[in-house]
Amino acid sequence: MAPPAYQSGGPVAIATTAITPGFSEPSHLSSPRPSISRMGAVTPFSVVEGPEAWKAADYQDLSKFMYVFSESDIAELDSAIAAVQARDLDIKQVTREDFSLPTLGAKLEGYREEVRVGRGFQLFRGLPVQRYTRAQTIIAYWGIGLYWGKAQSNNKKGHLIGHIKDIGYDPSKPTTRLYATKEAQPWHNDSSDMVALLCLNNAKEGGLSGWSSSISVHNEIVRRRPDLARLLAGPWFMDRKGEVPAGKQGFFELPVFNYYKGSLSVNYSDNYYLLSQRFPEVPRLTAAHYEAMSLFNRLASSQELALQMILQPGDIQLLNNHTCLHYRSAFVDWPEMDRKRHLLRLWVAPAVDRPLPECYAELYGTTKVGDRGGIRVPGYDLNIPLEAE
Repeated sequence: MAPPAYQSGGPVAIATTAITPGFSEPSHLSSPRPSISRMGAVTPFSVVEGPEAWKAADYQDLSKFMYVFSESDIAELDSAIAAVQARDLDIKQVTREDFSLPTLGAKLEGYREEVRVGRGFQLFRGLPVQRYTRAQTIIAYWGIGLYWGKAQSNNKKGHLIGHIKDIGYDPSKPTTRLYATKEAQPWHNDSSDMVALLCLNNAKEGGLSGWSSSISVHNEIVRRRPDLARLLAGPWFMDRKGEVPAGKQGFFELPVFNYYKGSLSVNYSDNYYLLSQRFPEVPRLTAAHYEAMSLFNRLASSQELALQMILQPGDIQLLNNHTCLHYRSAFVDWPEMDRKRHLLRLWVAPAVDRPLPECYAELYGTTKVGDRGGIRVPGYDLNIPLEAE
């Protein structure tokens, strides 16, 4: 059980506490200034410079970093959708060769690279989800995802496209994935190299989407609390929420800060650390662990580091899970079923990506580039449902 003073991450609004040099901690006052490195040649516990280490001030006008689908883009998508439907193809069997995007495809690949080795996020606007049928929308989204990587299962049901929607699950149950509720989702990374979210409908109130550079959060902790940075690079235990692969336990170990072959990959979810305490085999979180989580959440949600927006129907948000964190605020939904907040999620593994330490196999099933990520449990059958289940 968390101490009364600790509150899990996932703010409703961006925190207004400034993260200026005036902030200090006793253990930081006598600490030497950390060294500087860049992705690809990262030295453990150094400040990582580069496009991944952005701050909110770098992206004050998000419209400048949002690609709006053009009329010619939509025409290509319409043609590719029609070709798939004409052949009556099973969506999960559709390949890039089946979904030809003569000019849009290269653009999608370019933006994938911006996410993979650049700033770590990209926004898209204008997919005509209100004109498309649900099946056409899912075909379009699947086809777009083919230019980013291989889709991975979102849950124990084997959904290759996940439905982010409140379907009445009890958020207090340990096995409930919060995306199936209207509750806030704390700061976290998803179980894949990249995650894409497509908005079909937004909420009546709330449902704010926020994201931060996990590399910038890392840098601030290295500067201010090197003792906590080292703790975050040590053992942390995550709950599997009942989605347990064959031969595995209901929890696993994965550090927050992972330095490996010149890269820094960050994986964080305080909700899962807290939940893992239900297992007697998991070591107890100490006061230092709670302090590290509090600092991590405060930095991630600060006005200096966090970006936020309400996704509109037809918007897509593509994030790198190794260099970005994200959260969602709680929301109030519409009473009408056809207006309820609804997003579609893709977890993708690009064919080329950074190496990951073997501990990631506990989360991703394997560390093999191009085939890692997703939920892999006994008896699951890969499928793409048209509605939330």
